[in-house]
Amino acid sequence: MNAPARLDTGDPAETVLIVPGMHCAGCMGKVERGLQAVPGVASARVNLSARQVRITHDGAVDVPELVAALEQIGFPSQPRSEELAPQPSAAKPLLAPLAVAAFAGMNVMLMSVSVWSGAEASTRGLFHWVSALIGVPAIVYAGMPFFRSAWQVLRRGRTNMDVPISIGVTLATALSLYETATGGEHAWFDGALMLLFFLLAGRTLDAMMRDRARAGVDALLSQAATGAMVVASDGGVTWLPARDLVPGLVMRVAAGERLAADGEVVHGETTMDQSLLTGESAPIRVAPGEIVHAGTLNLDAPIDVRVTAAGQATSLAEIARLMEASGQVRSAYVRIADRASRLYAPAVHSLAALTFIGWMLAGAGVYQAAVIAIAVLIITCPCAIGLAVPVAQVVATGALMRQGIMVKDGAALERLARIDSALIDKTGSLTMGQPIPDPSVMARLSGEAASVALALASHSRHPLSRALVQALAAQGVQAAAVEDVAEIAGFGVRARWQGHAVALRRPDQAEGVATALDIEGQAPCVIPFADRLRPDTAEALARIRAAGVAATILSGDNAQAVAQMAQATGLAARAGASPAEKRDAILALQATGHKVLMVGDGLNDGPALAAADASIAPGTASDVGRQAADLVFLGDSFMAVPRSILAARRTMAVVRQNFALAIGYNVLAVPAAILGFITPLWAAVAMSTSSLIVVANSLRLVRAAK
Repeated sequence: MNAPARLDTGDPAETVLIVPGMHCAGCMGKVERGLQAVPGVASARVNLSARQVRITHDGAVDVPELVAALEQIGFPSQPRSEELAPQPSAAKPLLAPLAVAAFAGMNVMLMSVSVWSGAEASTRGLFHWVSALIGVPAIVYAGMPFFRSAWQVLRRGRTNMDVPISIGVTLATALSLYETATGGEHAWFDGALMLLFFLLAGRTLDAMMRDRARAGVDALLSQAATGAMVVASDGGVTWLPARDLVPGLVMRVAAGERLAADGEVVHGETTMDQSLLTGESAPIRVAPGEIVHAGTLNLDAPIDVRVTAAGQATSLAEIARLMEASGQVRSAYVRIADRASRLYAPAVHSLAALTFIGWMLAGAGVYQAAVIAIAVLIITCPCAIGLAVPVAQVVATGALMRQGIMVKDGAALERLARIDSALIDKTGSLTMGQPIPDPSVMARLSGEAASVALALASHSRHPLSRALVQALAAQGVQAAAVEDVAEIAGFGVRARWQGHAVALRRPDQAEGVATALDIEGQAPCVIPFADRLRPDTAEALARIRAAGVAATILSGDNAQAVAQMAQATGLAARAGASPAEKRDAILALQATGHKVLMVGDGLNDGPALAAADASIAPGTASDVGRQAADLVFLGDSFMAVPRSILAARRTMAVVRQNFALAIGYNVLAVPAAILGFITPLWAAVAMSTSSLIVVANSLRLVRAAK
């Protein structure tokens, strides 16, 4: 068994357990309450998307005791290893049972047409047997997710929502077999299959949303190199995997490589792309004595770095922990479902038992009383309630996708609908995150100078050179013929053009981000670069304000750049915020009762994206930003943000309507079933009809993103 993931070494300790058997709000509540009952456990917090629970406890509590506590309530678990591994899909195991229930259900209903049409006894019996041959194996297979879950809790003397479902399906199937064997008029194999189909549909849709909501920890940790070249005391160089790096070792990092650990530069100078950590698009110059971090990219020249932190001690790993700790926000509907799940099973069992007893006392036989009790079990099945949220979420996410907005976590639509504050990163979120040369300076370049600049820039991998190439190529400039081209790391590109020395280099003095073009015999030309706002930003911010949401810029960039953006947008702003400070800013707002939306794109935004009530990232964001965010917009326009907010609010209005429809169905149908007016078949039909009504109501969200 892997060692537990304890993030604190003092008192209290923290342990993370993987619990693959959790699939609903009721499971969350049982796991949390079961662990909190263990002496010495201070808190237990479930992350349902990651199928894990984080437990804070004192040092006297050991991991086997926590595992045993979960085992007793029917949830096998194991400690999570330090090397975080991706969790298996929650939806994939449900797809085959769903398909079997749908296919078998359609065929059995086809067989039932002759029965409903008044077939003779012999023909009716034949069709019942054919239905049994199709239906019974399909019911056993499709019902296995419910049967297995029910058995795990029943053998420990407990119950959950799957118990009455399993009892209803089993009794309906057994009674149908009895009717078939005795030549009875009715069999309800189709009703049992319809019941399973709609239950599996709701659970599959919910699981698909949860799969999309997986935290981006794997993508985050992949930003660090898998290993590094380590310089030995005799000057030799050996490659070591990242897990074997320890403080004190010296890494040699070539140009174009990412760092595998945090460290201090001990030899060499270079330019580092630290946008993953700071959000700053401009490369940063580093020299001996300066600190660099795992995951950052060395752009220009080789450097030697003495390791100061490796593995789980790096800044990258700390950001992953911050993201994970913020990964599960309990929504209002989750809490309602949690409370309802505690009452549902005993209430349904009691209702069916009382119905059976009541009809027996009224003089009905065991058979008739059992049929009516089974109808009650089927008609009280929570299919419509189970579909109320996931179907609305799926329809809304489809509508948003057609608008170029991908929703990774359907539950986030509920949280997004309630936000009243928005914190927006600058670089890559409000802006395009791509430096572009100043158009006015570019317009003043002579044709020869522009051709020379394009020729020099095309020989460099530097971000500013690539941006210059794109801008000049877009203007139709043709590259000049240059000779003796040489790129000097950290200084630029030099060459000869028509016998003259030319260079594209770092300016001697410049405000902001810039490059200098030298042509022998001419005055140097400094080309400044700037980021630009996303299209429709002004209108989008106006719509956000009109929706009652207060927006603020929260950026890791320098104060000057952030101040310019604040002036351009009219928003309040905070500059120089670290990943932890961004997360703390969100937690501070939440502590005062605000519901917070975070719009960000970089690794440095990861903890904030995870901590916020809802989060949005552009499609150009880092892998970590896209993974951590609830929604990702694929176009350039900032209008995606207000569109998402309005679509989320429409979605939650439909969800509330769905709950009202589902509850109204139960209010009308349950008394009719108790009074014996509804057979198990018609109970399944009624249950299916209520589910279809909920689906039809949700389809109105097809235009949710308009």
